[in-house]
Amino acid sequence: MCTAQEKDAVRLTMEQIDVIHRMCSEYPELELVTSAQGLRNCTKIACLISIEGGHSIDSSLAALRMFYRLGVRSMSLTHTCNTPWAESSSRIYEFYLRKNNSLTHFGKEVVSEMNRLGMIIDLSHTSWDTAENVLEVSTAPVIFSHSSAFEVCQHLRNVPDWLLGMLKENHGIIMVNMHSGFVACGNKGNISIVADHFDHIRKVAGAESIGIGGDYDGASIFPNGLEDVSKYPALIQELLQRNWTEAEVAGVLRLNFLRVFEEVEEVRDSLKRMRPNEAEIPLSEANNPCRLILKRPKLNPVTNRAFSPSASGSLNILVLILVMVFHESSQALMCCGL
Repeated sequence: MCTAQEKDAVRLTMEQIDVIHRMCSEYPELELVTSAQGLRNCTKIACLISIEGGHSIDSSLAALRMFYRLGVRSMSLTHTCNTPWAESSSRIYEFYLRKNNSLTHFGKEVVSEMNRLGMIIDLSHTSWDTAENVLEVSTAPVIFSHSSAFEVCQHLRNVPDWLLGMLKENHGIIMVNMHSGFVACGNKGNISIVADHFDHIRKVAGAESIGIGGDYDGASIFPNGLEDVSKYPALIQELLQRNWTEAEVAGVLRLNFLRVFEEVEEVRDSLKRMRPNEAEIPLSEANNPCRLILKRPKLNPVTNRAFSPSASGSLNILVLILVMVFHESSQALMCCGL
């Protein structure tokens, strides 16, 4: 959650990854997958780990790499809060509010390192400016994992036509969100309005640029007839009735995402000679009280040990008392004419 930013987001993310690993080990119907080929070959329920919100890496490319080693294959650059290096579409939280700085230099380094690792960049929840900058920088296709068409519903979480055009050039996909707030602009909505989003995106970016991003684990209100994932067949039937071909529908359901994942891996393979990125975010950009500045500790000259906060505080009090005693003694001597 965004409330973990500047606190324990990394630990909480690792704990959730631990849960996924345990679930896939303990339930025979689940399988943890980490590659496009693994998705193609899986005969169980394939589990692909994604992080929602770049604050989970605490502005550390090393943390990003370690998450990749734990099986993470996708990350959204923001959730409902800014990071020190990328801007969210939301203003719920006041983290790192700034002007004209939607993707910082370090943010571009994050994008570059995700390309090198073969980690899918997710632009859902980012601001339009951040999404535009990423699409200009990324050498691999990106996804909007749960967003819809702005021209059908004018919500900032949705994607405008000019970004859909850039997404098409990038070979990425937008996975349509089912939340009523994003597809019906606050109304309950129905299957028809959801299909309108599919139709509009197909018109602007092509059927090969579309997937399904239900958001059933995060949102609360959904259109009539699409209350849960068991209702997907009704949506598919609606698309077929609107003259979508079976090949286009197969792409929406599975093949478009697989194609993006494979292209992301192809970019990774082309960059295999590139060394890990060692860029560090300037402390002035990630300035928070929980971020340690690495430097040698101050040693106590008496014990030759590092000062602890409590010891340092006690020493300060002792010095203050000595100063006060010296001051009072000086005043007494002056009164005595000495």
